[in-house]
Amino acid sequence: MHLAPLRPHRYDSEVLNGINFEPVAPLKRKSTMNYLLIPVGVIARLLPHIPNFTPIGGMALFGAAHGSRRSAFIAPLVALAVSDFFIGHHVTMPFVYASFILIAMAGRGLFRNGVTTTRVVAGSLASSMILFVVSNFGEWAMGTLYAPTLQGLVLCYTMALPYLFNTMAGDLFYAGVFFGGYALANHCGRITAQATP
Repeated sequence: MHLAPLRPHRYDSEVLNGINFEPVAPLKRKSTMNYLLIPVGVIARLLPHIPNFTPIGGMALFGAAHGSRRSAFIAPLVALAVSDFFIGHHVTMPFVYASFILIAMAGRGLFRNGVTTTRVVAGSLASSMILFVVSNFGEWAMGTLYAPTLQGLVLCYTMALPYLFNTMAGDLFYAGVFFGGYALANHCGRITAQATP
């Protein structure tokens, strides 16, 4: 199936806006780069880390902004599936996976008209909220820890608040690394190309 590339991205930086991204990293190459982030996601989840401080949300956003629709969904889900194979399975997994599908979908819409620092920050915080709302609703709906009542639902979200802050920190950090690293790499590539006789 043919996938149309996204529009050229606009950054809130004159230096970045002056870079012609497409010749340096065409869509197929950028999609491949998204897949190369899979080991990063797997290793980060397997190594000791602060709870919920992982790169999966950042991967979903980055893939939505800088790749094909397919890679935006596949890369974070594969990273989740591989790491879950070692970590173990749980009853709320469908809700967690659905959260990252929603995050990738939201990212496609958010970055349709370009990438800016504001959109990256807003997307990171929104992705944290999506995971928080959907996954904890699943935790409550499964009825394993909380009573199937409104009070039980409120208690479920209340108890999960510390994890929300960790998720926000992780999404902001890894989104900054992925988007910032991509912009820096393209900037350096542009300088190198201009310096080459």
